[in-house]
Amino acid sequence: MNLENVAAVVTGGGSGLGRATAIALAQRGARVGVIDLDENAATAVANGIDGLAIACDVSDAEPAASAVDRVIEQFGVPRVLINCAGIGVAARIVGRDGPHSLDLFANVIRVNLIGTFNLLRLVSAHMVALEPITESGGRGVIVNTASVAAYEGQVGQAAYSASKGGVVALTLPAARELASSGIRVLTIAPGMIATPMFEGLSQEVQDRLAAQVPFPRRLGHPKEFAALVEHIIDNEMLNGEVIRLDGAIRMQPR
Repeated sequence: MNLENVAAVVTGGGSGLGRATAIALAQRGARVGVIDLDENAATAVANGIDGLAIACDVSDAEPAASAVDRVIEQFGVPRVLINCAGIGVAARIVGRDGPHSLDLFANVIRVNLIGTFNLLRLVSAHMVALEPITESGGRGVIVNTASVAAYEGQVGQAAYSASKGGVVALTLPAARELASSGIRVLTIAPGMIATPMFEGLSQEVQDRLAAQVPFPRRLGHPKEFAALVEHIIDNEMLNGEVIRLDGAIRMQPR
């Protein structure tokens, strides 16, 4: 897809995977709406790519709808949606202080799964009315972000794994339903990527984590995630699939 002057939305665009993706899309000429809960982070990225910064909780229906409307007013209806917004927590089902907090579990599901679906439904509702721009009748592309934890969740990742497993399960039915409108839906399941969450760990811990990756024996780079997003956009035969970006890692129980 030619992205010159194409409107795009990137959630979680203020840092990590979202930031790298927003920059990559802008470098190809896309007009990017950068949505993030952290307004300062979103603004910093948007200012660097001539984009639009919007502070928003992606799981909140009305603010998210308003955010999409703002992107449409500024750049037009998006043909590209990249859902990167998400949170991670570590908590055992039964810990020292008793059972896992139900509020904590619900919040992770709310942000990671409901937030992803919220933007998917809102953007696709506008996207279906666009004119096709490919010979096959393609109108747009939606890429969600899961995690290898959806398949090999570790101890303490019950909430996170459940939320990302939901994103994985959402992929095929969404792709099947939107196929008649020429909208493709895919999900990327990253392994250990050098995002701010990992960079906050000590070098010793980072090295230990990187050593678990068969090859290349390092943490992934956000730019590699962004490069995969670009390939998904360009390769029209990719649809309804979850692609692992993990260096062949299979997470151990702990």
